[in-house]
Amino acid sequence: ILLCEISGVSRAAYYKWRQRTPTARELENEAILQDIRTIYARVGGIYGYRRMKLNINRLYGKTFNHKRIYRLMHIAGLQSVIRRKRKRYVPSSAQYVAENRLNREFTASKPNEKWVTDVTEFKLGNGRKAYLSAILDLYDKSIISYVLGGSNNNGLVFQTLDQAIAILKENEQPLIHSDRGYQYTSRVFKRKVEKAKMVHSMSRAGRCIDNGPMESFWGTLKCEEYYLHKYETIETLQQSINEYIDFYNNKRYQERLKGLSPLEYRIQAA
Repeated sequence: ILLCEISGVSRAAYYKWRQRTPTARELENEAILQDIRTIYARVGGIYGYRRMKLNINRLYGKTFNHKRIYRLMHIAGLQSVIRRKRKRYVPSSAQYVAENRLNREFTASKPNEKWVTDVTEFKLGNGRKAYLSAILDLYDKSIISYVLGGSNNNGLVFQTLDQAIAILKENEQPLIHSDRGYQYTSRVFKRKVEKAKMVHSMSRAGRCIDNGPMESFWGTLKCEEYYLHKYETIETLQQSINEYIDFYNNKRYQERLKGLSPLEYRIQAA
């Protein structure tokens, strides 16, 4: 009653509020909020309201507005855990350079039409480092091959390319786009691409945006997995990356893929 007097609310209004029956929307909001908390905890807090909306829509079989999900997450004090780290460009002497044939056309009409690739660095305990090479398909943004190693060398990149080429059908000859890192400008990489009858495209010097989708994936991987944990050994990092890429390919629903995961979208094409 004292609080009523302080807040300027009458006793009648207070007792009326206590006796009221929650509306159907309020009950639904309570249920949605409980599911939001469950999903948020399950993915370690990496979802913001947009991706949470995709998960809630799929769970309920409805189309909730993103503003409603944002409001409920705000009420619960939930927000995505993110952290960005810019990649530095390190120039290298090239044995050969390909044209920028991709030219920032980051869409594809079918699987295995356009690939992008790159290598990124991770720090381990005691100042050690690990390097991840990956190839991403621009059709569905799925990761089709990846290799983690302790050295940023030719073997890392060549093994990643060999794994990707192994999945190609006889009539598939994708364009593969990379930056001008020394592995990609080597004669061996050029021969591998030519043997597979693929087309090589390269970013312009110092233009990370020319390989935007690959840079975007590195940022997503590091924000949603790597920055949230500490890794003392390459083995623990390998396990974490395996689990995340499996999650990314199979369970991470994306707005641009009509609310599907990359591999769900890929299966539709087949």
